[in-house]
Amino acid sequence: MTSRAPPQNAVALSYRTSDFSPRVVAKGQGPIAEEIIRRAREAGVYVHQSTELVGILMRIDLDRHIPPELYFVVAELLAWLHRTEHSKKAARANGAGIA
Repeated sequence: MTSRAPPQNAVALSYRTSDFSPRVVAKGQGPIAEEIIRRAREAGVYVHQSTELVGILMRIDLDRHIPPELYFVVAELLAWLHRTEHSKKAARANGAGIA
């Protein structure tokens, strides 16, 4: 008996300053998830891997905003991402490379 890994899931969020919270703009599993991830990486979008968070976000309908219960978790992730991107830009401006 062979055990199969469950299909990969992916959810894409979008957040604009005019939005009151991020919203789900793409989601899928298996080949669709792989395509979402591929396109995100090609566009230079950070891909965060969290099975638990993706599992919760998969329950949200497309083009719907995330519920208030997820604000803190997603805000922490976005703040970390902002700090990381800012650090990379500052290092490039100073001529330092980041591995």
